[in-house]
Amino acid sequence: MTTISPTFSVDQPAPAQPARRERRLFYWTVVTICRPPFIVSSRPVTLHLDRLPRDGAYILACSHLSPYDVPALMRSSPRPIDFVSTTDVFRNPFVAWLYGNMGTFPLDRSRSDPKTVRIVLDRLERGRCVGIFPEGRIRRPSESVIMGGKMRPTIARLAKLANVPIIPAVVWGADKYKRAVSWLPLKRTRYGVIYGEPLAVTGEEAEAEEELCDRFQRLYRELRAEMDF
Repeated sequence: MTTISPTFSVDQPAPAQPARRERRLFYWTVVTICRPPFIVSSRPVTLHLDRLPRDGAYILACSHLSPYDVPALMRSSPRPIDFVSTTDVFRNPFVAWLYGNMGTFPLDRSRSDPKTVRIVLDRLERGRCVGIFPEGRIRRPSESVIMGGKMRPTIARLAKLANVPIIPAVVWGADKYKRAVSWLPLKRTRYGVIYGEPLAVTGEEAEAEEELCDRFQRLYRELRAEMDF
């Protein structure tokens, strides 16, 4: 899962409409099947879940330290998340079928990809939550935006075009699931998810992205303080 190519040009869309309660049966079926292994093996810390709107479109922008960030977000979110992934992932027919039916769509990182941008704006116009990892790839903590690292531009541009807020999120510790022992029942693997206040992009996009980076760092510090308590 990744972010949007930094150069694009699309028509200005209409403001996002309030979300309809879409029947995402396949999405929730997968979540229901996959949730029990997390429940019996983990002891997550989830902070500020109330900051996620129950209705209306928004961009969920998350740090990216592990492939398990995605299921951690899906487990805690009360609404389906339409993630942006890469074309490389979609080369596998089964994965393409699975992800596609869950609302995930691909991005070609090798070039400007206005088609994906239009898909993002269309999903937001339909009132959905679109999940984007603005760092563009999985990073080591020392390189991550939570430690002051850079993120790819354009997320503020997307939010401004769609007239929707950005909600930052940080997932910490989900990489523990790379170890098979972490999946053992009653292992109580500890990881954390924290959500930030909505960020409206009304002025300069560069200023909004700078503010977003600052919020990532503050969320990380708050989450670590809670988990280390």
